[in-house]
Amino acid sequence: MSVRQLVSRIEAGTPAHRDRAVDGLRALALMAVPAGHWLLGGFTLDGDGGLHNASPLSTFAGLSPVSWVLQMLGVFFLVGGYASVLSYNRRPSTTGAWLRGRMVRLGRPVLGVTAVWALMIPVLYAAGVPEDTLRTGAKLVIQPLWFVGVYAVVTALTPYCVRLSRRLGGWAAAPLIGSVAVVDVLRYGPYADAVPSWLSLLNILPGWLFAYQLGVSWGEGRLSRRGARLLLIGGTALFAVLLLVFHYPTSMVGVPGEARTNSHPPSLLVLALASAQSGAAVLLHGRIGRALRRPALWAPVVVINLSAMTILCWHQTAMLTAAVPAAFAGAVPGLTTAPDSVGWILARVAWMPLFAALLVLISRYARRFEAPWEPGDRTGTARRAAAGLLAAGFAVFALRLA
Repeated sequence: MSVRQLVSRIEAGTPAHRDRAVDGLRALALMAVPAGHWLLGGFTLDGDGGLHNASPLSTFAGLSPVSWVLQMLGVFFLVGGYASVLSYNRRPSTTGAWLRGRMVRLGRPVLGVTAVWALMIPVLYAAGVPEDTLRTGAKLVIQPLWFVGVYAVVTALTPYCVRLSRRLGGWAAAPLIGSVAVVDVLRYGPYADAVPSWLSLLNILPGWLFAYQLGVSWGEGRLSRRGARLLLIGGTALFAVLLLVFHYPTSMVGVPGEARTNSHPPSLLVLALASAQSGAAVLLHGRIGRALRRPALWAPVVVINLSAMTILCWHQTAMLTAAVPAAFAGAVPGLTTAPDSVGWILARVAWMPLFAALLVLISRYARRFEAPWEPGDRTGTARRAAAGLLAAGFAVFALRLA
């Protein structure tokens, strides 16, 4: 099938009521994840040929604004809440059945990538790949999977988010940003030395639930354009104040060696950015939808959305597929050399099309993990149980518990 035929087929198969703008926003936020990891994540090579994680942000603090653009999880949670409430309101049976379906859809690809890596690790070790490289790779693979766990939790809270939205409208998210602000004052304020380190963990749920709640209110028709403008202007102003007055770290992603990080767990700066992004997304919804009426623009959005979990779970593997063999060759600019020069940045940008091509190739086989499980299939049940054991073993290895 030619590209033109595929585009025509996708256009013909799209229902008239499909919200193309929401799918487009999801695709944009999703593609920012591999782009960010590929551009802002590098390696160093030790004397034994092992790869270790590094970041160009350690040298080039001026690149931090790039992370503001590529950190689009606020948009992802926004459209996730929007889509979830529409699905929830159309559920054909019980809330429990709806939620189980959602959890299975999230869990299948995670189980697949972790089980495959559990099988690959001993094979790669036998082939001479250093243990340090394997642990670095395992950490990179498991790194984006925290998102799936958090997303599963906020999805489980959808019924409660709907109730809050129907009572408070767009203001239902206000207590969440207030909660994060209180924790930030405690952990960064004048009494920070007396505050236990675990307190920051209290930001995980409200921090990521904030944009999801906004999405639920949007899907319920309770977030107006006036509210969206308030989110955009207020979020932008708060973002600037936190950076310029309260000196929050400028990077939206973790930087090796830095004592503070914005995203793990999320700080108030993350919510300020999510607020601005959410407001902009709601305001631009109509324009995006009209642009995606063009079949040539709509087709890639559909393909990306159909492979969403595959992209999320396997994009780090694509980068490692290039970097691990390169480590045997020694210092390869942009792959195994330290990310501390302009030359590295240019080389890494040049490597990114290869990472993308490798991800497409891997996705051809990995997408099977997104396929629904057949009910009552005993052989399939046994395979899933075995995959679960392999995944658990991989998690133990990746988290350095063994």
